[in-house]
Amino acid sequence: MPNIDVRKVSCRKEQDYFVCLPKYIYEDCPQWVPDLDRDVRILFDRRSNPESEFCHIQPFVAYRNEVPLGRIVGIVNHRANERWQQRVVSFGQIEFIDDPDVSRALIETVERWGRTFGMDTLHGPMGVTDFDKEGMLIDDFHLTGTMSTIYNHDYYPRHMEALGFRKEVDWVQIRINIPDKTPARYARTAQYVREQMGLCVIKLDTPGIDKRHYAEQVMRLFNEAYRPIFGFAALSEAQIAAYLDRYLPILDPKMVPIVINEQHEVVGAAVTIGSLTQALQKTGGRLWPTGWWHLLKALKWRHEDTVEMLLVGVRPDYQGMGVNALFFDDLIPIYNQLGFKWAETGPQLEDNVRELSQWKPLKPEFVKRRRCYIKKI
Repeated sequence: MPNIDVRKVSCRKEQDYFVCLPKYIYEDCPQWVPDLDRDVRILFDRRSNPESEFCHIQPFVAYRNEVPLGRIVGIVNHRANERWQQRVVSFGQIEFIDDPDVSRALIETVERWGRTFGMDTLHGPMGVTDFDKEGMLIDDFHLTGTMSTIYNHDYYPRHMEALGFRKEVDWVQIRINIPDKTPARYARTAQYVREQMGLCVIKLDTPGIDKRHYAEQVMRLFNEAYRPIFGFAALSEAQIAAYLDRYLPILDPKMVPIVINEQHEVVGAAVTIGSLTQALQKTGGRLWPTGWWHLLKALKWRHEDTVEMLLVGVRPDYQGMGVNALFFDDLIPIYNQLGFKWAETGPQLEDNVRELSQWKPLKPEFVKRRRCYIKKI
């Protein structure tokens, strides 16, 4: 390999290289949104990483003359492989300069590492769970990224194709202009499911409910709803607890409608949050000394004009019965009250026709196509 040395991350200095490398690669890129450094460092802390119970996870950094030029994480998720009856090693968090020697060295390193566990296929970018960032951006590079999605330079897909990868699946995001009022189709359907099916919307701050209990039910609901979706493996109880500890404190209960039936069972939920894109860009990935202030302002007082619809799920036996209309009927007035102008979903599989068709009354714009690449190794 021409002057490229790829090494496992094994000490604090190498962890720092791994965490900080994207800041160098995207130094002059206004569309890039950094992760918080502390969130990336969780990767190196097995005590804070419940996925280590069923995954082998190995970060690598590529150097030339001791200068870090690329990074990658290899992931062997034994639970997902058992679920899907496959022998796949995933790569994630891949970043590299525009040098084919660097990208080739990173990919070949993960290939060799994956073969030591008996894997025969490599795909990515993927995360450990379906709630992690996944999919390489392949168009709309001029659009600003979000806190929950991957942004990458336009040369990345060219490198993947040159390395022999092909398309496995694509995701798209949906962007809508929030209407002044709930479209009639949603309002009629919402009224029907309330009156005829006995469904209603609660919030995590509804008086008399156990906030943590219902939040746990929501996460278990997502396990059920997402089970058939590409690459998904159910979250363990430890993973659910970790996600709730990390994200529950920053959610605005008004923006997280939970649908329950007459038996007080959770049958649907939507997790949405005001965009933190600009705030994260101002932090540079660091909470201290002032990064926390930018995030607090965006969460509590000065909303950006976009809301991110992170997760939407309906229990399988209630799918196709109008539950989603309750989300729209509840959220659109709230978004207007809070001054949001736009809403953007997370990545959705391009062939998930039922999911994509629900947005039609809102005149959606399909943006930011992302791809999972695959190859035999």
